[in-house]
Amino acid sequence: MSLEPVVQESTPAIIARSLRRAIAEGDFPPGTQLGEAALAKHLGVSRGPLREAMQRLTQEGLLVSHRNRGLFVPELSPAAVSDMYVLRTSIERAAIEQILLAGDGPACAAVLDATVARMETLSPDSPEMLAADLDFHRLLVEAADSERLSRVHETVLVETSMCLRAMSSTYRPDEDRVSEHRDLADAIRDGDVVRATAVLAEHMRDGLERLVPSAR
Repeated sequence: MSLEPVVQESTPAIIARSLRRAIAEGDFPPGTQLGEAALAKHLGVSRGPLREAMQRLTQEGLLVSHRNRGLFVPELSPAAVSDMYVLRTSIERAAIEQILLAGDGPACAAVLDATVARMETLSPDSPEMLAADLDFHRLLVEAADSERLSRVHETVLVETSMCLRAMSSTYRPDEDRVSEHRDLADAIRDGDVVRATAVLAEHMRDGLERLVPSAR
């Protein structure tokens, strides 16, 4: 029988996803305190499942607890940004290796091409470009068909979104933000793991240096 059981998410899981999205979209910028009572009222939920959801985000590093003060969205310190880029690079490199090992390079590249085509129509510093950039990297990791990589990457993408928002102002209106994504898709299509991982490393290095100039 082709029917599969319907997976029902718990209320804390739904709340946690909503909070991740809000943090990623900048509704709660770095340094923002999240008040339990106000959030429960806004979301229309009781404090129990909200508290559990916030605990999940704390474990993921998307919230930080300050003693006697409450929960806050963490600041993007240079050390935190550098650490995030190390993890992000490792996840996406592993995804590329998995994709090419499975012989799925052409199929993955075809999906990435559509996002690159969308990026070519957008201004480098626009919110739409930020969303397309995130989509590109999300689709890349999803193409690896690894539940664990995708699960870890979901959290990393929230922090990536925070970084990309801070990074947008570093791009000039005429600056190319697309070529590295196109080159990465081409290398994956060709099954060239050495070139693909080299392009990825350079892409990540550029992003890190825009946020942490001392990393140059």
